[in-house]
Amino acid sequence: MTNEQEFYSLFQHMPRPEYPFPNLISPFAQEMREIYYNWIDTDYTFHSEKARETHKKHVLTDIAARGLPFLKTLDELFPVASLAANGAMMDDYFDNCTYDEMYAIRERSIALLDGQDKEEPTDNGIFRQLYLLRQRAIKCSMPQHLYDKFIAAIHNMLLGFQDEKRYMSANTIPPLSVYLILREDTSGGLPFCKYVAMQKDFRLLPDAVLEHPHILRLHTLAALMIGVHNDIISLPKELNRKGDVINIVKVMHNENNVSWEEAYMMAMDFHDKLLNEFKLLHEHLPNLGKWQEPAYDYVHKIGIMIQGVYAWHTNDKSRYVPGGYVEPEYQSAK
Repeated sequence: MTNEQEFYSLFQHMPRPEYPFPNLISPFAQEMREIYYNWIDTDYTFHSEKARETHKKHVLTDIAARGLPFLKTLDELFPVASLAANGAMMDDYFDNCTYDEMYAIRERSIALLDGQDKEEPTDNGIFRQLYLLRQRAIKCSMPQHLYDKFIAAIHNMLLGFQDEKRYMSANTIPPLSVYLILREDTSGGLPFCKYVAMQKDFRLLPDAVLEHPHILRLHTLAALMIGVHNDIISLPKELNRKGDVINIVKVMHNENNVSWEEAYMMAMDFHDKLLNEFKLLHEHLPNLGKWQEPAYDYVHKIGIMIQGVYAWHTNDKSRYVPGGYVEPEYQSAK
């Protein structure tokens, strides 16, 4: 067996995260998949054919379709599905870029998302998708204040991608405290938390609720759970890969000088503490007046979002298997 296959065998029977939230999927999931397949064929022509076909198998738009099943239209699903798919493929493609190159990518991305750059890109489909994300958010009448929160969270995600490059390029595992800052942003959970407010009537919730420290802590917990459960699932493919250092199991292994199995269980314990805090804070919301019930439901939908993202991971049979990932194809100029 290859090392990777051995690693998959090693962790095959280890416990996995479990969530007490319903596992649902959007009625627009299949329509979104067909759009996604077309994206890859039209906007990802800079990718090799093998990479494009592999990404099609991953069905990355299902991350959003499972995480936000209550969006009322395909147009509402489009921006967050585009973020999920394009963001994951960006992460794959630019994996070997430098800190400075990621800085430039982040700057251009945000200029497209916030409307500073109003021209539709023709050079690289990754950037065209960011342009289209903004156009679809406008088309579905996403409230400006919610869009601003969404874009701010995407900016921090890209900033996290940028900041982790110095650890990846040096093949150095960060300390836990640094890992937590990076993973909160790079998991993609925070933009999803912001977009949860597009479901049902949550768009009516005022900033007194959406920006309350108690709610923001719940966002942080959700983002970290998504990052940690992603690390746990992707561990076998990352164990033997140079530069794949942003993984909580590797962090636990490095900081505590324990076996891989012990480090894995420490990561699971850390995840479960996050989940227990999330449930506790959900049941002990502050006094939000007339918004109490919708705020409670909003947090419940964040729980469903966490479950949905995890369900995509566990339903996927093509990405987290030996040889299932897409190798980074971006050629750094440095």
